[in-house]
Amino acid sequence: MKRISIIIPVLNECAALQQHLPLLQGVREAGHEVIVVDGGSRDNSEIVAAEMADYVIKSEAGRARQMNVGAEMAQGDVLLFLHIDTVLPSDALPVIQENLQPMTTVWGRFDVRLSGSRKVFRFIEYFINLRSRVSGVATGDQAIFVRSALFRELGGFPEISLMEDVALSKTLRRIAAPVCLRETVTTSSRRWEQHGVARTILLMWWLRLLYWCGVAPQKLHDMYIRRKR
Repeated sequence: MKRISIIIPVLNECAALQQHLPLLQGVREAGHEVIVVDGGSRDNSEIVAAEMADYVIKSEAGRARQMNVGAEMAQGDVLLFLHIDTVLPSDALPVIQENLQPMTTVWGRFDVRLSGSRKVFRFIEYFINLRSRVSGVATGDQAIFVRSALFRELGGFPEISLMEDVALSKTLRRIAAPVCLRETVTTSSRRWEQHGVARTILLMWWLRLLYWCGVAPQKLHDMYIRRKR
């Protein structure tokens, strides 16, 4: 059985940790590990995480940097990178283990479902998953998993301010196609609800287009933060 390390980067996510870490305690009881990497929270994130994670690590802020720091500590054969507002299906880890049995299978991701009940979210989910399946590119919301040895061989996530998940996917797909699991993770729809569905879709597609055109990730990150306000 492959041991899986779940790596969760956080920054001021005390409430989300209180809500979602209890759901991962069965994972720990099954012999896997949960690693929370705190990027300098000013709330009680670190205290809450310490009660329900195997390791709580301090790091410089930045999702890519935090996930790489967590991967350095991880003991598992497989690394699963999980956003704190994303919930795994109950059979997530056995499904990963089963699908990574062939040695030629080295990485993958889940289909995603948004937590909101509006019908428009069902269309968004469908196109996110379809795009990922066709392109071989995964986003962080889809809970990317990868063999730890390969991840370290590649040097981890590029430590860029935005699009680190896309950059890693592009590198991994040159080695092997991803396993695109039909099982779904449920991720928060809060950003869509807070900033508007149409506005969020246009922003994400515009940022992705600029990234493919070679615009620096730091500039994209600044644009993302500015336009979210």
